[in-house]
Amino acid sequence: MKILGIETSCDECAAAVVEDGRQVLSNVVATQVPFHAPYNGVVPEIASRKHTEWIYDVVKEALHKAGVAPKDIDAVAVTNRPGLLGSLLVGVSFAKAFAWARNIPLIAIDHMMAHLYASRLNNDTPPAYPFLGLLVSGGHTIICRANNFDDITVLGTTIDDAIGEAFDKVAKHYDFGYPGGAVIDRMAQNGDSEAFRFPLPSLHKGSHRYDVSYSGLKNAVINQSEQFRIKKDGAIKPDDIAASFQKTAIETLLRALFNAVEDSNLTTIVAGGGVAANSYLRASLAERQVLHCIFPPPEFCGDNGAMIAGIAYQYLIRGDRSPLSITASARVDGFKKKYP
Repeated sequence: MKILGIETSCDECAAAVVEDGRQVLSNVVATQVPFHAPYNGVVPEIASRKHTEWIYDVVKEALHKAGVAPKDIDAVAVTNRPGLLGSLLVGVSFAKAFAWARNIPLIAIDHMMAHLYASRLNNDTPPAYPFLGLLVSGGHTIICRANNFDDITVLGTTIDDAIGEAFDKVAKHYDFGYPGGAVIDRMAQNGDSEAFRFPLPSLHKGSHRYDVSYSGLKNAVINQSEQFRIKKDGAIKPDDIAASFQKTAIETLLRALFNAVEDSNLTTIVAGGGVAANSYLRASLAERQVLHCIFPPPEFCGDNGAMIAGIAYQYLIRGDRSPLSITASARVDGFKKKYP
């Protein structure tokens, strides 16, 4: 069964064709980074307009690279939540038109569920359920227990900023470049992570054992860096700021994740989302030999259509379909928490 997957939740215009939920026949991603770089962040208006301009050609290229025609597609899947509403609506509208014109099933997909599924693509030995899911991106930071492809229990989230958002805002303040996560990861390779000792959050009120916070860390790095400087000699090096911030940001995440491992007795961790490509995160988890940590290939960490088409297969074989009246939703309840 060949499924066309469309992803336009933020600033990547993506389409892919996946066969039987695993075999990726094509995966096309048109990045908007050059258009948003001058603003050091995604501009929603620009994002939705570029999706409108590009979506037809991106889908056409995905079909061509897969060696299939529209008549060969058995179903179309599309991200309809969460994300930028204007961007989502472009993909949803195109997918609905494609499904209606071909008289094939339409499947609306939760973007974060698809990120959790990404590690199963082109994988002959996918992880068995249940496992702990680690979903880390610009908009979300989620630690969950995954019982099935569409059945998760959210254990912890961010109470303020997502980890990817913190990377972007720190990079923007110091004019490191865009996108912030990739730039800081690259700069950190040449920096001293012990040059600054930034504070870990203290979520001592209520039940927040698996939750994270990045607002305080972001503020410390941007407005109070001298207060947390360990090495006082010489000028402040940007690479040292990047390395020290990255270390604290990842350790904040790992502290909550390891609490979940301890309490759940689950030792398999499946990561997904753009921050899953972070080298420090991957290296830190690799050191924990008692854990079985699974990361998608880099091309499936960021937003892509393959993960959308892949998870859609599971819905289809279960008999699920989405009506043509389906619409987009910017948020999903439960993916963020309040404090305390």
